[in-house]
Amino acid sequence: MAMHQEELVDFDVALEKYDPVLGFEVHVELNTKTKMFSSAPNVFGDTPNTNVTPVCLGLPGVLPVVNKTAVEYAIMIGLALNCKIAERCGFARKNYFYPDTPKNFQTSQYDDPVAYDGWIDIELSDGEVFRVEIERAHMEEDAGKLTHMGGATGRIQGADYSLVDYNRSGVPLVEIVTKTIEGAGKRAPELAKAYVAAIREIVKALDVSDAKMERGNVRCDANVSLMLKGAEKFGTRTETKNVNSLRAVDHAVRFEIERHAAVLNSGAAIVQETRHWHEDTRTTTSGRPKSDADDYRYFPEPDLVPIITTPEWIEELRARLPEPPAERRKRLQAAWGYSDAEFRDVVNAGVTEQIEETIAAGTTAAVARKWWMGEIARLANNADKDVADLGVTPATIVELNSLIGAKKINDKIARQVLEFVVAGEGTPSEIVEKRSLAVVNDDAALGAAIDAAMEAMPDVVAKVKGGKLQAIGALMGPVMKATRGQADAGRVRELVLEKLGIEG
Repeated sequence: MAMHQEELVDFDVALEKYDPVLGFEVHVELNTKTKMFSSAPNVFGDTPNTNVTPVCLGLPGVLPVVNKTAVEYAIMIGLALNCKIAERCGFARKNYFYPDTPKNFQTSQYDDPVAYDGWIDIELSDGEVFRVEIERAHMEEDAGKLTHMGGATGRIQGADYSLVDYNRSGVPLVEIVTKTIEGAGKRAPELAKAYVAAIREIVKALDVSDAKMERGNVRCDANVSLMLKGAEKFGTRTETKNVNSLRAVDHAVRFEIERHAAVLNSGAAIVQETRHWHEDTRTTTSGRPKSDADDYRYFPEPDLVPIITTPEWIEELRARLPEPPAERRKRLQAAWGYSDAEFRDVVNAGVTEQIEETIAAGTTAAVARKWWMGEIARLANNADKDVADLGVTPATIVELNSLIGAKKINDKIARQVLEFVVAGEGTPSEIVEKRSLAVVNDDAALGAAIDAAMEAMPDVVAKVKGGKLQAIGALMGPVMKATRGQADAGRVRELVLEKLGIEG
């Protein structure tokens, strides 16, 4: 049953009557050199259908070979999520028919995942820690990538034709599945976003994934259902597939809660189905009926032997783990001198790594926070994007700060330059030169603008001469206007005092 966006119940109103129940399946693409079961390169962005082998294409007679590095990465993810590691695990065939899966089955894990029974603590914006329990983390291969041509939605329905790129077919994945999450209440969207951000932070710290959501390295399937307050039986769930940004995870969970409440309040039943997320409208639409495990006819993969893990191997991999995220955050907060509230804001905004890299590249902690939590956050919010999707890098901030330090631009111009960087016009230095945005500090040009301002505002001049130096600020407006906001304010003040014979 497809719902229009207006057929919603206000989020807060919905949660007066219902409790949300959540579950997440996060797919992490591993950054191994080769694919899960073949020697084909695992490289993003290459010419379509060039990184393929007969194994990737599912040709008759081929035999897969397990990528040992991918198995090790999966175990490391399990350890980082406080999971138990299986002594013996194997692969299974998940059977379904779709053009992006040329074998007509996906090699995955079913009864015996590599890792299980874990947990991760998520700190929310109010400082409360919410524990999310992990049911399993299992290995599988990715499908190819379909591009639907023609039509209005970019989806298969209504498309004129579809293109398939098998470069992604067989790329190693780890799917992290949570247990049922109850008790989030109104914080459900925030918890969803924070959980996916935490998974992304962990796999990036482990260096097992590039963790770029905009490239599909980390994708989230969000399961949502509602149950009446005080009830014991869960409601029917829907699964919003392949949500690929932190902001979208928040919005998708919020939308589904509002949509479910509207359906239930109307007396209708929720259809158990997968749903597509549309970033442009912030809505979901119906996909297909949700399949159960029996529908996939899982059976053991006959071409692959089980994987046996030894205590020695597991401890060797445990020794490769970086410091836990909680300890890392504590260390960074102390080093940067941020208050608890300031650092929590940084974590919730998902810019910890950007700030760390900006400081490492040569700025102070205060400058890094000012930009990432200030102007960059504002631009991201205005564009309705995640900060990571703006195209701003730590090098951008270092360059802007350097230009300010050299007095080539001021803070106001720097903010303009940043907007042009986001628009894709080049580096800060290139933009300053191309758009002639450098600060005007030529004494002759500034002197002419100051003379004109003083002539037009004799009363202000009299106040300054009378000792009210703060009145100089009134002269700044006309001078800035005459120089298109590019005057060096400090030099303007010095010249005004010189012209009036006042010692600064």
